[in-house]
Amino acid sequence: MGVHNIMSRFKPSTEHSEASTPARSDSYAEKDHGIVDDSPVKYLTWRSFILGLCVSMGGFIFGYSTGQISGFETMDDFLMRFGEQQADGSYAFSNVRSGLIVGLLCIGTMIGALTAAPIADRFGRKISISFWSLIHIVGIIIQIATSTSWVQIAMGRWVAGLGVGALSSVVPMYQSESAPVQVRGAMVSAFQLFVAFGIFISYIVNYGTERIHSTASWRITMGIGFAWPLILGIGTLFLPESPRYAYRQGRVDEAREVMCKLYGVGPNHSVIIREMKEMKDKLDEERNAGTAKWHELFTGPRMFYRTMLGIALQSLQQLTGANFIFYYGNTIFKSTGISNSYITQIILGAVNFFMTLPGLYIVEHYGRRKSLMYGAAWMFICFMIWASVGNFALDLNNPESTPAAGKAMIVFTCFFIVGFATTWGPIVWAICGEMYPARYRAACIGMATAANWTWNFLISFFTPFINSAIHFAYGYVFAGCCFAAIFVVFFFVIESKGRSLEEVDSMYVLHVLPWKSESWVPPEGIVDDMHHPPSSPKAEGQAEHSEPTELRE
Repeated sequence: MGVHNIMSRFKPSTEHSEASTPARSDSYAEKDHGIVDDSPVKYLTWRSFILGLCVSMGGFIFGYSTGQISGFETMDDFLMRFGEQQADGSYAFSNVRSGLIVGLLCIGTMIGALTAAPIADRFGRKISISFWSLIHIVGIIIQIATSTSWVQIAMGRWVAGLGVGALSSVVPMYQSESAPVQVRGAMVSAFQLFVAFGIFISYIVNYGTERIHSTASWRITMGIGFAWPLILGIGTLFLPESPRYAYRQGRVDEAREVMCKLYGVGPNHSVIIREMKEMKDKLDEERNAGTAKWHELFTGPRMFYRTMLGIALQSLQQLTGANFIFYYGNTIFKSTGISNSYITQIILGAVNFFMTLPGLYIVEHYGRRKSLMYGAAWMFICFMIWASVGNFALDLNNPESTPAAGKAMIVFTCFFIVGFATTWGPIVWAICGEMYPARYRAACIGMATAANWTWNFLISFFTPFINSAIHFAYGYVFAGCCFAAIFVVFFFVIESKGRSLEEVDSMYVLHVLPWKSESWVPPEGIVDDMHHPPSSPKAEGQAEHSEPTELRE
């Protein structure tokens, strides 16, 4: 059907395809027992659960680091030591100083996300996770070691951000490459669940320490932050390497053994045979094409499309306005008589965390596309109402005088967070972990994550300036972004629920229409054809032995 001719446009031909396969890479390698096992696979094994739980601590570090700083900026001791004295003797942060303290973390994360890929490809996923956990610890030490220099605080957050950004790239990559296909979406989405959990816990810790009138008010929160990278960095050393990474390094038996443990089945099970064969064929194709160059992230098979789509989805995750909502939470809740901003944070953090839990169910049972489109539509409606009430009904000078408007904004703030936490919060990470081929996965995820952190920085730094100019009308900007997100998903995102990573790759290369992708059924043998390099005459002569339906003793 001409598939090889199509694929030959994207890769050079070679004369000896068998040289590209690592020793004992045949997924149908001899086994000790006979017939292929087609018994049902457990939905979730305890090994998969432990792996997902441990590495998701990378998301917790992400959330805890970003959530704690908003509480610091209203603590009296932190203000006095790092703020600027005003004419009336009080202390406050200028927009620039506040923007740098908050935003330099995002600059560090952007750099960390971009530099994580080559390290992860060179030394492996699990070693990279432990290394970047250590970098994050160094950043915490730099911050906690000063009591007078705001520059040191900002630079410490920059160093800590290197670790956070790299972890936000490597952890979803490790999860997507290791997770059994039936739980892959939920496991990668658990990264966002732990982000929300980290934010929530940082709010609670800040609430417990803000009454202390010494450096302990903020140093305790920072100090507790040592625990999370220690758990992640040490715990990951006891986890297996990503089976797909191990396979690419020629450690075929290790990859098979890890897959068997994570699926909870034996080496003769059909799901293991299928996964191993797909990894083999994909690796043969990639090695046949030669060493990947950086420009192939844009010139490889359908790679410009996927690279830009990943960047767009991660950018839109920020442009939905979630961080903006958290930024404005204090003002909104103050209009109802809640004057303690730490209680405000806990309320918003609790909604964000507990509503992320249903997102893990939604991603695997309702699919990626529908969830993102319905979520974007929900957030668009919430933001339109929120911005209209804030702009036309709320008394900006004396919000307590318009309690009805304030209550309406509180309700739609929570409604918005429900929509974000169940859809765009977790599912974007899952999609970005699935749609790239292994050859480019590390670099592409790094670029997409860097885009997320770039917008994170831009929103956190410029929001105070924009707010002073247009106030709650700023919400219309995010409403427009949510509306645009519906069409981006409909026209460009392929449904990947229940499909192997190699099958998802084939769907993009074959230009499967996104709005028809959910019901698309691959023609028999098409995935194998696309991920198997052109064979030499010798290899063709051996083909009759490569696809047994039964494993004999």
